[in-house]
Amino acid sequence: MRFLQLFAAVLVFCFTLANSDWIPATATFYGGADGSNTMGGACGYENLYVAGYGINNVALSTALFNDGASCGQCYVIICDTSKSDMCKPGTSITVSATNFCPPNWDLPSDNGGWCNPPRHHFDMSQPAWENIGIYRAGIIPVFYQQVKCWRQGGVRFTINGFNYFELVLVTNIAGSGSIRSMSVKGTNTAWIPMSRNWGANWHCLSELVGQALSFAITSTGGQYLVFQDVVPAWWQFGQTFTTWRQFDY
Repeated sequence: MRFLQLFAAVLVFCFTLANSDWIPATATFYGGADGSNTMGGACGYENLYVAGYGINNVALSTALFNDGASCGQCYVIICDTSKSDMCKPGTSITVSATNFCPPNWDLPSDNGGWCNPPRHHFDMSQPAWENIGIYRAGIIPVFYQQVKCWRQGGVRFTINGFNYFELVLVTNIAGSGSIRSMSVKGTNTAWIPMSRNWGANWHCLSELVGQALSFAITSTGGQYLVFQDVVPAWWQFGQTFTTWRQFDY
């Protein structure tokens, strides 16, 4: 019976790869058995539960992280059973990009420097990784695809910075999961282009204190949404504002 189950899993695996655009990569894990040490990270999300991403998260290698432009994107990952007996056949996991896995130039790319360019590598939260791999393996060969993100509730904006410097963290993005471009408009201003500062944080250099704020965002999937007056005029630095609008792609 066990042989038949494995054989069926291999057939499904091969059929899936033959009919889809899967990309080969490798995957390790970090953050402890409960994933608590994956909180925070290079995307700036801090508490991943509050930000809408949860425990199924991943740190991306340089080739995938794209200087933060990939923050929030979702990937479905399966273990390559043709290359490893440390896989859990017939399983997959969808993870959200929340962190950066930096290169380790002291180690070769095929022996410890897993996140060195140009490798496609996923350093997953341990709970997410253990859906597809056996713990003692440490590292497994995988295939992945970028997929649509599903989130609960709408897009959220956290306003940080000071005086003439507004640093806006945008979280809980569905659809493509990430932002291509973003602008802000105060009650008394025209639309002001914003620039990616780091991770999922965007900034502008304008005096916007005391004005209601609207945001115009184009997702990396190409969808354009305007969040009209989502931040009231009485906002203060450090506050988060939740919307009801959400991206489809």
